[in-house]
Amino acid sequence: MLKHLSAATAIAAVVGLSLTGAAQARDQIRIVGSSTVFPFSTAVAEQFGKISDFKTPVVESTGSGGGLKLFCSGVGEEHPDIANASRRIKISEVEKCSGAGITIVEVKVGFDGIVLGNAKRGADFAVTRKQVFMALAARLPGPDGKLIANPYTKWSEIDKSLPDTTIEVLGPPPTSGTRDAFVELVMRKGAKKFEGLAALRKADGKKAFRAVADAVREDGRFVEAGENDNLIVQKLEANENALGIFGFSFLDQNADKIKGAVVDGNEPTFENITSGDYPVSRSLFFYVKKEHVGVIPGIAEFVAEFTSEDAAGEEGYLVDKGLIPLPIEDLEQFAEDGAALTPLKM
Repeated sequence: MLKHLSAATAIAAVVGLSLTGAAQARDQIRIVGSSTVFPFSTAVAEQFGKISDFKTPVVESTGSGGGLKLFCSGVGEEHPDIANASRRIKISEVEKCSGAGITIVEVKVGFDGIVLGNAKRGADFAVTRKQVFMALAARLPGPDGKLIANPYTKWSEIDKSLPDTTIEVLGPPPTSGTRDAFVELVMRKGAKKFEGLAALRKADGKKAFRAVADAVREDGRFVEAGENDNLIVQKLEANENALGIFGFSFLDQNADKIKGAVVDGNEPTFENITSGDYPVSRSLFFYVKKEHVGVIPGIAEFVAEFTSEDAAGEEGYLVDKGLIPLPIEDLEQFAEDGAALTPLKM
């Protein structure tokens, strides 16, 4: 039959068949990405394995950036089918996926808050985003307005109302969606409270401003603790003077061990995140590789389970894991788009 096709068509057909054949060799969904979405995705995977005829998907916590890098690397069984993300996919990542022949389906599953927390027995913290920026920025405006290396070693040096403890914050690496969101929602907002930095943004643009606002100090006051938020929780238990940056779900699941700081007058609670009063909150997503649907068994059915009211609804089992649910009409829309495999439009 191939001899009747044009050379180009024949090559395309052979390539397509080889990809399909390779993908069919794997009969288990592979999911990578965000450590924040990881517990939710894992819960859905376990439930999916119980109630369906498909194998339980394999879920790996690689960080949002790391997961999307793997996801966008190509089509075929050696590449993951789904990427979890605690931030929206970037234009550069969309372009990489497109260049690899990947059609992306975007699904938003809910919301999460980013918590600055510490051990139960540690000091109580009530901070502003400006104070957090002052504690963690690599450089700050000095008395004459010129940038200097961050001089602060204790929280009380920033404001006498803060605990007289050493600044030591455990947080995620640059590949993490939590880090991206923390920089956007805390560091940049805090930096704008300085007149000189706000003026820098207006005069020299976003790039110059972000070079200062996004740069976290590297003198030991901020410690990259990896992608595992559970590990941060364990380290906080062992060190009552340290604070950690992690998703609300980890606070919710470990409320007997850790507590969250009040930020700009608002506690990190389910109600405050839902209402939008807590200022450090973000959307959670997963991304599906359309080319793998119908090739790797169970992807469409997994998406349907993840976006069901039983899972992600207001009384779904993911709420018990700490997920802040979407409004029902939004969840229904993403469930519909997921079922239709509607391609992403930025």
